[in-house]
Amino acid sequence: MPLLQTPLDALRRRRARRSPFPGLGLTLGVSVTFVTLIVLLPLAGLGWQLSQLGISDYLFVMSDERTLAALRVTIGAAALATVFNGVFGLLLAWVLVRYRFVGRSALDALVDLPFALPTSVAGIALVALYSKDGWIGSLLAPLDIQIAYSWWGIVVAMVFTSVPFAVRAIQPLIEELDPLEEAAARTLGASDWQTFRSIVLPKLSPGILTGTGLSFVRSLGEFGAVIFIAGNIPYETEIASLLIMIRLDEFDYPAAAAIAGTMLALSLVLLVLINIAQTRLYRRLEGGQ
Repeated sequence: MPLLQTPLDALRRRRARRSPFPGLGLTLGVSVTFVTLIVLLPLAGLGWQLSQLGISDYLFVMSDERTLAALRVTIGAAALATVFNGVFGLLLAWVLVRYRFVGRSALDALVDLPFALPTSVAGIALVALYSKDGWIGSLLAPLDIQIAYSWWGIVVAMVFTSVPFAVRAIQPLIEELDPLEEAAARTLGASDWQTFRSIVLPKLSPGILTGTGLSFVRSLGEFGAVIFIAGNIPYETEIASLLIMIRLDEFDYPAAAAIAGTMLALSLVLLVLINIAQTRLYRRLEGGQ
C-alpha cells in the first residue's frame, strides 16, 4: 500500500466500492411502487368488495350448495395432486441430481415447461391426450377409465401445472447432501430405507414441505388448464375459479368477491404456516448439527 495517496487513487477506490445499483432511496421507491401497483392494489380492490358484504351475506354466499361443491372439488383435487407431486417430484429431483444419462439435460429443461407454456395450451394438449380419441385416453377407454371431462382430469391438469414447484424446491437440497454420510450409514449396517429415513429425509424435509405447499397453493388457483379438461359440470367437476368467473359474468360481484376472498385467505394461511414450519425445520437441522 503506498504511503502517499493521490486524489485520483481515492476516487478510483470509491468507485470500486460503489454498488452498480442506485441508492437505497431510489431502489426502495421503485420496489414499493411495483409491489403497490401489481399486488396491493388488486388485493385492496378485493378487500373493498368484501367490505360491502355483511357477515350474514358472506355466510349466505359460502353456504350455497354449488359453492361448497366447487370448493370440495377444488380442494380435493389439489390435495391429491399435491400428494402425487410430493412423491414424483422427490423421485424426479433425485434422478436429475444423482444420475448421469443421455437426455438428462432435456429432461431437466422439460421440468420447467409448465412455467413457460400457457395454461390454456396445456389444457388443450391434455384433452388431446386423455380424451377417448387421444393417445392415452384410447388405451384407457377399453378399461372403462375416463380421464378427460372428469374429476381425474382436474387432478391431471393440476399435477402438470404445479409439479415444477416440488422438483425445484427439493433439487437444491439433494445437491447439498453429502454422499459420505450415506456411505458411512451403510458401512455401519444400515439398510437403504434406514439410510433414507434417518439421514436423507430429514435434510430434504424443508424442501419437500415448501415444494408441496407451493404446489397445493398453485393448484387451488389453477384455471386455464383445468377448464378445458374438467367438463365444468356444476356440483361435479366445476372448480372454484370457474365459479368466480361465472358470478362475475352474472354481475354478482359480492358473491365472486366472497369466493375469491376465501380462496385468497386459504392460500395466505397456508403460505404463512409453510414459512413457520420451514423455519422450525431448518433450526432443528442446524441444532442437530
